[in-house]
Amino acid sequence: MKEMLWLVKNSLNVTFKNKKNIFLFMCLPLLGIFVALMTQGSTDKTDLNVGIVNHEKSQITADTAAFLKGLDNVKVSAVSSSEAAEKIASGTLDCAITFDKGFTDSVLDGKPGHIGISSVKGAEVTGFVKSYLYHYIDNIAVMGKSAQGDSQTFEKIYKNYQNSSVTLKTHTLDDASKNNRMTYQTVGFLLMAMLFSAGNLSEILVKEKENRTYFRLLTTPITARQYVFSNITVSLFVMIFQTLFTLFMMKNVFHIDPGIPFWQMAVVLLIFTLSAIGLALITVVFSNSSKGAGALQNLIFMPTIMLSGCFWPVEIMPPFAQRISEFLPQRWVLDTLTKLQDGQQFQSLYLNILILFGFAAAFFLIVIYKFSRNNDARNFV
Repeated sequence: MKEMLWLVKNSLNVTFKNKKNIFLFMCLPLLGIFVALMTQGSTDKTDLNVGIVNHEKSQITADTAAFLKGLDNVKVSAVSSSEAAEKIASGTLDCAITFDKGFTDSVLDGKPGHIGISSVKGAEVTGFVKSYLYHYIDNIAVMGKSAQGDSQTFEKIYKNYQNSSVTLKTHTLDDASKNNRMTYQTVGFLLMAMLFSAGNLSEILVKEKENRTYFRLLTTPITARQYVFSNITVSLFVMIFQTLFTLFMMKNVFHIDPGIPFWQMAVVLLIFTLSAIGLALITVVFSNSSKGAGALQNLIFMPTIMLSGCFWPVEIMPPFAQRISEFLPQRWVLDTLTKLQDGQQFQSLYLNILILFGFAAAFFLIVIYKFSRNNDARNFV
């Protein structure tokens, strides 16, 4: 045990003596959060500026303008025709609604007309206004049609409508889709950082063999198995801290709500650390030098990261690439987190969890097999 603790301490000293490793372990996952924040943009609501050109001064046009003023995120102002054209061109107004003469009579006849909406911003703006405005006007038109031209009957119906005791309460629901997308991107970068962190830590095994440190250690009571196991322990320690640190920063500093309990995200990602360490050790046991291990890591890590959908949704990839992604542990991590965001219970995703453990077991079995094939127990690669 004393030898193990010394090896772990020594590995940590060697690792963090290089300041680049601090960037890899801590800053790279945070870079994913920054990218997610920039690509998803701002969620701040903006007001829609609407101008009213009223050529027919009537109670109905006044009430219609008042209705528009009551809408959330809509600012209404009275303008003339020339002002409307000028302000729309300059961008001061998003759209202008014109009530021409004859509007009131057309509504009373049950056939609304003599109204126009102008904008240079297209249907994205006019569609929002039309959906509310035309619904309101259609209600009044139904009253006019029911009155059959009798102004007194219409006034009575219209007055009852305006003074209706029926109230409508609206509540704004938070849009979770943006936070879900940001969480997806952040986790994608975190998975990449975890893989390269594991690869960087495992590469120490080869480097210390190259500089003969490993062989000097074996002249002490330290065994080869203890040496390798201490490296795995250091990798676990660093990656657990890396995962918890990133999740803490995402939720408490950048205020990105993943829509999943903290412990569920942590459990899924910590299971992946086993796969990451196992895959990193595979690159070491099949390499005879640190350069070879680094090249093998680049050959394995980046393609699997991209194919598994860490940088973009897997749904946009061609069908054959989607099928390949099902054989990658990163894909199952993202799939598990996505299903949890969709409201599925953690215990119902036991198959996903078993598959993640299966990947880790398969990688470690390959490593153990390669170790056992060595004729000299002192040679672990």
